[in-house]
Amino acid sequence: MARQGLSRTLVSASWLAEALRAGRVGPALRVLDASWYPPKERNARQEFTERHIPGASFFDIEECRDKASPYDFMLPSESHFADYVGRLGVGNDTHVVVYDGDEVGTFYAPRAWWMFRAFGHKEVSVLNGGFKNWVKEGHPVTAEVTQPAPAVFKAKLNRALVKTFEEMVENVSSLKFQVVDSRPEGRFRGTELDQGLESGHIPGAVNIPFHSFLSETGHEKSIEEIQEIFREKKVDLSKPLTATCRKGVTACQIALAAFLCGKRDVAVYDGSWSEWFHRAPPHYKVSESKRSKA
Repeated sequence: MARQGLSRTLVSASWLAEALRAGRVGPALRVLDASWYPPKERNARQEFTERHIPGASFFDIEECRDKASPYDFMLPSESHFADYVGRLGVGNDTHVVVYDGDEVGTFYAPRAWWMFRAFGHKEVSVLNGGFKNWVKEGHPVTAEVTQPAPAVFKAKLNRALVKTFEEMVENVSSLKFQVVDSRPEGRFRGTELDQGLESGHIPGAVNIPFHSFLSETGHEKSIEEIQEIFREKKVDLSKPLTATCRKGVTACQIALAAFLCGKRDVAVYDGSWSEWFHRAPPHYKVSESKRSKA
């Protein structure tokens, strides 16, 4: 069962290359580049126009989000998401393959994968190894931007896959679900700044940095290796689990890793540390730096 999940949730570069050669990219199969980078470092849209997988469209996470929220990349409304992906040629029966160009192999693609799942779309896969390995393996790239025919997408938010600030606060005392934080250890412990914010973590959270699930080449580790990582951190995949991070992006790597192991109900705290830092009371922010100052 888990192996079937792996084959459908992750697609290899060779599988996608064969789909391209067979002319299957179209209304039934859409490829989306979900890259995003800090503006001063790289320009994702510009890089897409210069080089991308043939037939792919650019999934702009800056556009497909709740722009009224003070926090980065919060989920958009059902209608916003439906309209946006519909303009990318994605319908409810479309198989979507998402990838990104990050140097680690996969960074923002799992966020796009989780967004589709949160809005009720099941036929969505992540390109294992990302664009980095697509190029490394010698598969074709293009600068030609295609304009897919618009499709009708009906979105329905699965609220079980999204946790709010209020639910996270309540869980500190109730412990209804486990919490795994995917940020680097220093940010989790509070010993280094988290993109300008004082760092730390939610009480009771367990730290598994997202890159733990990636191999040196940037591919997802095997199911057995992923299961062992969760076991070592005493995370029970048979019990409720919520993932968090800085802004709800790498938390989706936790959801993806657990999904590959057969756990399909991992929720993501959408606001993550960005929201928690600004809204939670001081005693709900665990930080080693605070203790050292006391």
